Amino acid sequence: MISVLIADDHAVVRQGLRTFLELQEDIAVVGEAADGEQALAQAATLEPDVVLMDLVMPRLAGVEAIERLRASGSTARVIVLTSFLDEDKVLPAVRAGAAGYLLKDVEPAQLVSAIRTVDRGEALLHPAVAARVLQELVSPDGAPARGERHDALTAREREVLALVARGQANKAIAFELGVAEKTVKTHVGNILAKLGLSDRTQAALYAVRAGLDGGETNEPVDAS
Repeated sequence: MISVLIADDHAVVRQGLRTFLELQEDIAVVGEAADGEQALAQAATLEPDVVLMDLVMPRLAGVEAIERLRASGSTARVIVLTSFLDEDKVLPAVRAGAAGYLLKDVEPAQLVSAIRTVDRGEALLHPAVAARVLQELVSPDGAPARGERHDALTAREREVLALVARGQANKAIAFELGVAEKTVKTHVGNILAKLGLSDRTQAALYAVRAGLDGGETNEPVDAS
C-alpha cells in the first residue's frame, strides 16, 4: 500500500481527494493537514510514502514545508498539487525537492498515476512546469546556466544521464549497462556535482535541453 498524506487548507479539497484516493486498492490516505505546520507534524508521526502538498497555506507555506521536510530526513515524496503556474511558485518548489508538480485541474487518473510514479522513486512534472524549469536551467544564449558544461562528463556518465532523462530508475540503468546499482548511484552523484544540479529531475531536464537524452519527446518529463 502507498500511504498518502493530504496537505491543503481547504477542507472540501481534502475530502474530495480522500474520497477518490480511497477507492484505489493500492493507496491509503493516512492523514490530513490544514497548513504546513500540521503537514510537518503529521509527516513525522505517520511517515507517509507520498505527501500531496498545496503551496498556499496558512502558518507555513508549501515550499517552506517541503524544505523543512527534506531537512528533517523524511523519505516522503512530495507532489505539489496547486492552482499556480507562476515562476515564483514553480521554481522554488522544484528547487526545494518536490518530486512532482501538478495543477489542481489534473484528471483523477493522472493524479493516481503520479502518486504511483513518485512512490517508485521517479519524478513527474506537468508539461508547463517542465518548460518553466527548462528555462531556468539555460542562460539567454541557450547554454547551460549552472555548473560545468556537460563536456566535463565522462562517456559513461553521459550514458547514465541519457537513461535518467528517459525516466529509467537506477536498477534499470544498472541492468542495461551491465554494472552494479551502486555504481549507477555514484555516476548520478558525479553528474549532479559536475553540472551543479540538485536532483535527478533537473538532470533529466538538462539532458533534454542539451540534447543528451538520445531523442526528442513531447511527453511530460518523467525521471527517476
